[in-house]
Amino acid sequence: MLVSTGPKLGHRTLPGDGVRLHAVSAGPADGPPVILLHGFPEFWYGWRHQLPVLAEAGFRVVALDQRGYNRSDKPTRPKDYAIDVLARDVVAVIDALGVEKAAVVGHDWGGGVGWRVALDHPGRVSRLVVLNCPHPLAMQAAIEGSFAQLVRSWYIFAAQVPGLPEVIARWTDYGFLTWSVRRSARPGTFSDRDLARYRRAWRRPGALTAMVNWYRAAVRCRPETTAGPRVRVPTLLLWGMRDRFLGPDLAAASASLCADVRFVRFPGATHWVQHEEPDRVNELLKVFLRPDTPAGSDRFLRPVTSSSPTS
Repeated sequence: MLVSTGPKLGHRTLPGDGVRLHAVSAGPADGPPVILLHGFPEFWYGWRHQLPVLAEAGFRVVALDQRGYNRSDKPTRPKDYAIDVLARDVVAVIDALGVEKAAVVGHDWGGGVGWRVALDHPGRVSRLVVLNCPHPLAMQAAIEGSFAQLVRSWYIFAAQVPGLPEVIARWTDYGFLTWSVRRSARPGTFSDRDLARYRRAWRRPGALTAMVNWYRAAVRCRPETTAGPRVRVPTLLLWGMRDRFLGPDLAAASASLCADVRFVRFPGATHWVQHEEPDRVNELLKVFLRPDTPAGSDRFLRPVTSSSPTS
């Protein structure tokens, strides 16, 4: 699928919680604000199919390079990547945009940050969209109670070995990362050109260690905040059911921890749902993120029929 050549994308630097964050923005300055948060091992480019479409729909869209990634600052300590710190980055960006609230859309680790922003700072989030990332309590319960999920999460524990992921990545010229991304996606999802852009981002000084430090902090750092477990912000949960990293039961468990949720399954999509099903994902985002979409309305969530069963 070709990326839209619509609205011009602007590059800018925004303040996080003591760091500078690179961002790509598009859309009218007075549009409803939407912050897009990528996951591992992507950067703002992971939203290339959503940025122009949301901007054309009238949203003020900001796709971040989260701290440690690509052109954003890269603190060196694992504790600088604790989940509550990452959530405060998003709040700082909302402040910098000059608005009280923004919609937050996150995939993978970006979804993890989105969950935390909604839990810790619900007054700053107008709507929450999470793509293939479990609620933190659902993930904790699955790792503690499911051997299958424990096996799927092997990479979290491998990341704890000092220097190991960095050595493997550099020794293979990041081939293990590109192989992992391609193997876990539907064929043709990521082109050679896409992966060349990812490699350039991974090669930036300090980037690889910073990216891995997200996983190190997840094991070593407890959040300072003590938010309740239930998400009360209106939430849209999108889930590719052929995810190799996260079991399908995590999706329903996460939805059960939301007070106001719409849950859409993509039976033929993998972990990379916004890449594989961009048209349907964009359709859902455009409707759900509109301020005039009634809370609790499920009328627009027709069954997904476009997902390919191949993987």
